[in-house]
Amino acid sequence: MLDPRNSALRGMRLLVAEDDYLIASDLVESLKGCGIEVIGPAASVEDALELIKSVADIDGAVLDINLGDLNSYQVAEALAARAVPFVFTTGYDAFAIPERYAHVPRCEKPVDRAVLADLLSKSQA
Repeated sequence: MLDPRNSALRGMRLLVAEDDYLIASDLVESLKGCGIEVIGPAASVEDALELIKSVADIDGAVLDINLGDLNSYQVAEALAARAVPFVFTTGYDAFAIPERYAHVPRCEKPVDRAVLADLLSKSQA
């Protein structure tokens, strides 16, 4: 579980893109417990892109690399175009991620909530 005492996260507006219902539900509850306003969760690339278009202020995002049959790189590009920092969650090793995303923080699944909180805090600095 994310540490609710992590004041660096409190008040953030965070997009969550995760297609596994149980993982998404657990992540959303953990984030809300830290005082984070969750946008989503989006279970598809299409849903995530629609949220990015319709929500004015997004402070960061947690993106599962695989959303259904598609990858979330199009979502990553839309976030990058708005200068919104994001973290990938994935079961893939770093070598499986395209070079253009080598700089993006990555949490391996199952996601360690403390590691995720640390990466999210650093992305806001």
